[in-house]
Amino acid sequence: MKLKRSCGVLLHITSLPGKYGIGTIGEEATQFARLLRDAGQTYWQILPIGPVSPAFDFSPYASSSAFAGNHYFISLEELAKMEWHDGNIDKGDFRDEHFINFEKVTRHKAIALERAFTLFVNAASKKEKEKFAEFCEEEKCWLDDYSLFTALSDHFKTQDWTQWDDEIKHREKTALAKWAKALSKPIDYHKFLQFIFFCQWRLFKETCNSYGIKIIGDIPIYINLESSDAWAHPEILQLDARTLKPTFVAGVPPDYFSETGQRWGNPLYRWKNEKGKLHEPTYEWWLKRLRHLCTMVDVVRIDHFRAFEAYWSIPAEEETAVNGKWIKGPGKEFFVWMEKKLGKIPMIAEDLGVITDEVKKLRDELELPGMKILQFAFDGSNDNEYLPHNIENPNCVVYTGTHDNNTTNGWFYGDETGNEKRKYILEYIGSVKFSDFHWQLIRLAYMSTARLVIIPAQDIIGYGEEFRMNKPGTTQGNWRWKLTEDGITQEMWKKLKEMAHLYRRNP
Repeated sequence: MKLKRSCGVLLHITSLPGKYGIGTIGEEATQFARLLRDAGQTYWQILPIGPVSPAFDFSPYASSSAFAGNHYFISLEELAKMEWHDGNIDKGDFRDEHFINFEKVTRHKAIALERAFTLFVNAASKKEKEKFAEFCEEEKCWLDDYSLFTALSDHFKTQDWTQWDDEIKHREKTALAKWAKALSKPIDYHKFLQFIFFCQWRLFKETCNSYGIKIIGDIPIYINLESSDAWAHPEILQLDARTLKPTFVAGVPPDYFSETGQRWGNPLYRWKNEKGKLHEPTYEWWLKRLRHLCTMVDVVRIDHFRAFEAYWSIPAEEETAVNGKWIKGPGKEFFVWMEKKLGKIPMIAEDLGVITDEVKKLRDELELPGMKILQFAFDGSNDNEYLPHNIENPNCVVYTGTHDNNTTNGWFYGDETGNEKRKYILEYIGSVKFSDFHWQLIRLAYMSTARLVIIPAQDIIGYGEEFRMNKPGTTQGNWRWKLTEDGITQEMWKKLKEMAHLYRRNP
């Protein structure tokens, strides 16, 4: 992917200032896309868009499906405009706050969506029901498994399908038919939610593109064991044949974020078959996954790209990520195989962490833009590859920070950056100004030779550490930050537009 000189903003859909406690792909998304256009931006980067669960702290990186959409993105206002809807929405008791109360939001939304389903069943026209049937048929390859999995998870009160009854855990044909019949109504409900989600998403994407805004989507390399994908396709994962539990799990070794590494716990892929050749079921599943996502976004950011070269394999019984080992991944072969089937896919490689020469070689051979994080640039070494003067290949993406980093002001003014480092950073930037550091780092990013610059919304506002999106290695209190209506002011958008023009990043 050859990038043009441009800029964009990182903001997840849930972080939009929605009226009902959470952002949606309704009017607030349309308004944000307009603001991006007017501020000289070209890209809107989001996080993964799959269904989330309280069991995993509503993390978008721990979804129950690699294909389904997060129905909490659904705009109730847009839903109420449907011909079969009576237009009534329970307003609830939501204030314009900085953080999402997921428990409150999900209760309110569940009631509204269940009511909408009842209205659809009772009042939708024959034409609308035919559209629904067409959608179910078109998306059958994943929708049937996902809707049955979700209904079963509700029935058994757990998404861990390895704890279900043996007959359905092992997907015996008679059991699948029996449960599909017994749970037909909740299955139809979950299909309905996906129908509404994808109708609204298509309109959202068309609107963004009409404004000249391209969506950068995020594809987590791994899937959850507690997902419809793992249940429906255990053959693509390294699972024990008897228990169907992982034998080895994913993570990363000790690094900047954690002294004991990060044990993510996701099952690893079965990239090779018993003969050491490519395992076709795994590749075919990935083909469907990439083809599906490419209809929903304009650019795909591959999370944890380095695992395609080599991945950190941790014995499942280990409690931390320390005692793992590197195993060779599918490498260039994977991308060549996909390109033959799909053509060139616009991709960005998330090449952070323990990056070797082999990983860099793979990235460069595939001509994929990598990522440069300015918060990682100031370790005191003039050779640090993230320092702007060391960017040799301009076909890359510079960030002040990502969703996993502290906010820029939280990082600069906080404990992780001492006085000596702060002096060094200001000296590098050529500034003696101690205030408004976030704008100084944004300017440094914009003036760099990197073709694309992405700035997290929190850094445009200048928020502190309490407004960060995620803290790696922790499992509580993440993913909740949300913009308020007056979060990014017109003055801030104007400043961003001026920088985009000054450093030739506007369209």
